[in-house]
Amino acid sequence: MTKTLYVPDHIKKKFDNPKEAAKPDKKELERILEVQKKAHLRDGPLSLEQRKEWIDRLINSIIEYQDKIPVAISKDFSHRSETSSLLTDVASSITSLKIAKNNIKQWMRPSKRRVSPSILGLLGAKLRVEYQPLGTIGLISPWNFPVVLTFGPLGSIFAAGNRVMIKPSEFTPRTSELMKNMFEDNFSEEEVAVITGGPEVGADFSSLPFDHLLFTGATSIGKHVMRAASENLVPVRVELGGKSAVIISDTSNVEQSSKRIIAGKTMNAGQICLAPDYVLLPENKLDKFIMHAKETVSSMFPSIKDNDDYTSVINERHYSRLKSYIDEAKDNGCEVIEINPAEEDFEQQEHYKIPPTLLINPDDNLKVMQEEIFGPILPIKTYKEFGETIDYVNKKDRPLGLYYFGSNNNELSTVLNKTTSGGVTVNDVIFHVAQDNAPFGGVGPSGMGSYHGEEGFKNFSHAKTIFTQTKLDNVISVFRPPYGSKARKALKSQIKA
Repeated sequence: MTKTLYVPDHIKKKFDNPKEAAKPDKKELERILEVQKKAHLRDGPLSLEQRKEWIDRLINSIIEYQDKIPVAISKDFSHRSETSSLLTDVASSITSLKIAKNNIKQWMRPSKRRVSPSILGLLGAKLRVEYQPLGTIGLISPWNFPVVLTFGPLGSIFAAGNRVMIKPSEFTPRTSELMKNMFEDNFSEEEVAVITGGPEVGADFSSLPFDHLLFTGATSIGKHVMRAASENLVPVRVELGGKSAVIISDTSNVEQSSKRIIAGKTMNAGQICLAPDYVLLPENKLDKFIMHAKETVSSMFPSIKDNDDYTSVINERHYSRLKSYIDEAKDNGCEVIEINPAEEDFEQQEHYKIPPTLLINPDDNLKVMQEEIFGPILPIKTYKEFGETIDYVNKKDRPLGLYYFGSNNNELSTVLNKTTSGGVTVNDVIFHVAQDNAPFGGVGPSGMGSYHGEEGFKNFSHAKTIFTQTKLDNVISVFRPPYGSKARKALKSQIKA
């Protein structure tokens, strides 16, 4: 049975939700959207200078609020590492925005294309593609990295010249309210609007006729969002996550691999869509991996319970869910290794912390192997032949992230060519998401569409084809009735290999 975490009453008061503001109704949301759409039509496409200036406002706002952001996030989590928040939410947001700003000019350039049939191009016809702002983008951001997953996508959205309405998570109310203040200090309602509230507000938000909708979050919620958006034929870009796999080769450096995997798994207490969800490794490397995992945890977190660097699970609901995974594994005879260097008691604490926990060869029918974990629990499955890893990964939904550790180029080629995932990091985990010059997104059940880089800019733009016909009317008149020998001759020249 799952034990309920005991939190003293005097501690609970510290983490009571802030006073909620009045929830906006559907009509208010529709009013704001109409304001933004009218402004878009009035002003036309934003200039290069305007787009850069909007991004500068975002950067300056983050810098101004850099001390307040980690505090708000930590209160929402009951505890989150200040340094971790500065790294993942503050600094990463600024980096992403700067890269977008520095590349807008290049991304905005019209793309010249070759005219077909080619004879028209030779006679003066021209073809180009211009990238036009869509209008107003709806952005639904998650709780696990509430700032960077709000501000980061805005680099692509603003680079493309769009306005935006934002619905941050109700699980991080202090951070959501802080971001609302940040935007209201720096943007008008017709530029950016932040909508706070719970699931009912989220449902209304998802049903608005945006020009595009970006959702990051759980698959179960993503299905509802897509269903609501479909009523207005709103294109949707979703990042969902899934069970990101780690494949450890027999050629890997087990000590280094273990260190990097555990570092990724304990970041934000595993509450990352790209966190390793299970590890596949050779049977002969299991004991070494476990040993080095224990060493890594002890080195990074000599104690956990009151360690400022170790983040809490977001709330009691998720804490209970994660504990139920561990309890189910134990009840089914799975070897469970809790890495608790200081041998602390976690049943009474002011947070919702769970020590890093390894599950050795868990049965695939367990919930921990069926659902995205989103916590510091790491299942480890052993294999005899490398080919087993490919088969295992491909039996599951396509993951958001896939990680290979090793030095065998043939194995790596097999992993890259015979599996499909949102992205891949080789000899580490998660880091491909930090590459802001390259697209980031899922595939299949792990998501669709992308942001970051030029692909993100194009995702939030309309690629408009513009064809200018030749002035020589006698050339194109050949293909108008009444058809004659010239038309047939011209067609014969095209109907061939």
